[in-house]
Amino acid sequence: MRTDKDKAMKLRRLGKSYLEIKSQLGIPKSTLSEWFADQKWSNKIASELSIKSKESSTIRIRKLNSIRGENLKKIYLEAEREAKEEFEVLKYHPLFVSALMIYWGEGDKVSKNRCTIANTEPQMIKIYLDFLKYLCGAELPRIKGWILIYPDLNESTCREFWMRNIGLKQVNFNKTIMIQGKHKTNKLQYGVFNLGYSSTYLKVKIIKWIQLLAEDIIARNYIK
Repeated sequence: MRTDKDKAMKLRRLGKSYLEIKSQLGIPKSTLSEWFADQKWSNKIASELSIKSKESSTIRIRKLNSIRGENLKKIYLEAEREAKEEFEVLKYHPLFVSALMIYWGEGDKVSKNRCTIANTEPQMIKIYLDFLKYLCGAELPRIKGWILIYPDLNESTCREFWMRNIGLKQVNFNKTIMIQGKHKTNKLQYGVFNLGYSSTYLKVKIIKWIQLLAEDIIARNYIK
């Protein structure tokens, strides 16, 4: 009689994930991890599954430099259609939901192409940065940050703080903006950080996702 381990090995060799094997055989992921830990072929499968998962969950972004007029309107409708499809895949992803909530509260709602947020909390900025990089596949050179500071703050100190805490490099920084005038800075020790990515296509999607997320939450009727 074939054991559960034999069955699990067969499924794994077929390229099944731990979650899929657990679903079929009822074997805990911790047990599967122990069984496959020293199997090089299993580690290769894990790597392939990771790449496949990233590709399937990466949000599509289109460049629109050469598209104009009616064709542009069609592209935006396509962006909304894609947004609906991607929302169903990603609506339970914590990074996706967190980033949308951050953008809903702190993001640019006026411009057509700036996907920018501003805040004083490094962790909030880091979550949005990871959303752009890992879910949206945004090219790092096009992700830009800049600091809004008051005259009594040291620009170099502020820049070093944000670089250290959110993981951006010097090349990703635009010119710091200085606000003239008096202001209490005890709560703005390192200024206000702005993080942005320019893409009308992504902006259309973000606005659509926020709408879909709000509708989904309200439809669940958590408060009774």
